[in-house]
Amino acid sequence: MKVAIVHDWLVVSGGAEKVLKNIIECFPDADVFSVVDFLEDRECVKGKSVNTSFIQKMPFARRRYRAYLPLMPIAIEQVDLSGYDLVISSSHAVAKGVLTGPNQVHISYIHSPIRYAWDLQHQYLRESHLDRGLRSALARVLLHYIRGWDSRSANGVDHLVANSQFIARRIRKAYQREATVIYPPVDLANMSIGTEKEDFYVTASRMVPYKRIDLIVQAFSQTPERKLVVIGDGPEMKKIKAVAGDNVKILGHQPSDVLVDHLRRARAFVFAAEEDFGISVVEAQACGTPVIAFGRGGALESVVGLPLERPTGVFFGEQSTASLLEAVIRFESNAALFDARACRKNAERFSSENFKKALMGFVDARLPYACVEQFLPYAPSQSLPAEERHLADVAP
Repeated sequence: MKVAIVHDWLVVSGGAEKVLKNIIECFPDADVFSVVDFLEDRECVKGKSVNTSFIQKMPFARRRYRAYLPLMPIAIEQVDLSGYDLVISSSHAVAKGVLTGPNQVHISYIHSPIRYAWDLQHQYLRESHLDRGLRSALARVLLHYIRGWDSRSANGVDHLVANSQFIARRIRKAYQREATVIYPPVDLANMSIGTEKEDFYVTASRMVPYKRIDLIVQAFSQTPERKLVVIGDGPEMKKIKAVAGDNVKILGHQPSDVLVDHLRRARAFVFAAEEDFGISVVEAQACGTPVIAFGRGGALESVVGLPLERPTGVFFGEQSTASLLEAVIRFESNAALFDARACRKNAERFSSENFKKALMGFVDARLPYACVEQFLPYAPSQSLPAEERHLADVAP
C-alpha cells in the first residue's frame, strides 16, 4: 500500500510539526507533500525530501509565504496523489484540501479548521489592524472565500481526526462532521521530573498575538516581587519587551535543552492562550511543573484544575491581568496540593507511544473495507461492515 502524508507548510518547527514527525514514524516509507518547505532542521520530516507546490518558487515565498494564502487552495489541489492508496493529511489550513478518488482513503488529522477564517476572524482582523477601511473589506472578502473553500474541501475527506474535544466541537460547527479525538504526541523521553523548584515562573511560546504573551508579561510586571522568564521569539517581541518590567527576563528563542531545564526548575508554567490543544502545557507537566492556564480550549483537557483531586494546575477565567494574577495568588495559596509526580503522571496520557498506537488503530479499523472495495471488488458481502451488507447484497 502506497501512503502519502500531506502537511500545510514547513517553515518553522512547532506543535503541528511534532505531530507530523510521529505520523512519519508510523509510516516510514510514505512520501511527504507540503505547500512550501523551507525547514532547516529536518528532524520533523525524518530527513525526507518533501514534494512542494508551485508556491515554493514564488518571489519572497521563504519570508512571505502567508501572503500567498489566496493561492494555497489552488496550490494544494494541484498536488497529484493519484498513485497512492492511503492519504494522511496534517492540517490547520489547506492540507486537507488535496484531491483524492473513490478508491483512495483520506484521513485528515485536524489541528483546527482555519482559525482566522472561522470563529477567530474578528479577533484576527483587530490584531492585524484590519478592522476598518478598504484593506479590511478586502480581507473580509478573502476570508469569506477561504471559509467557503475550507468547508467544501472537508467533504473530500473520508475520516476526520481532531486533536482535542475542543477542536472536535469546532469541526462540528464548521464542517457539520463528527471527528474522532486523538490527542497529539508529546516527547516525554527527553523530559524528566524536576522536584526542586526555584522562585520563578516561566512561559514559552511563539510571540504571536493570540498566544497573549503580552498579557502574561504585563501581569507579572505589576507584581515586581515575582520573577518571570519568557522563552520564545516572533513578531510580537518588540511589543513585549516594551511592557516588560525589571522582574521579567526575556531569553528569546532557546534550544530545547534550555527550555526543558527551565521547565524543570520553574515554580509554575503560565499559559494565556485559547489554544487548540497546547503541547507546551503538557511538556511543563512532564517536567513535574504545574500550570496556570486560561480556562478555555485544549488546556481544559490536559490540565487537572483545582479543586479536583491531585491537581496539576489552576485556571483563570478571563484574558485579563486581574484574572491571571488572581489565579497566581490561588496557586500560591494552594502550593502544597501540587505534586511533581502527579503532573508527570497526567502528562504520560499524551505520550508519543499512545499517539502512535491510537493513530494506527484508527487507520487499521478503517482500511479493510477500502481494501476489499479496491482490490477485491467481487468479494462476498460478508467481508463488508455489517451496515454495508444489505446494499451489497441487492446491488446489481
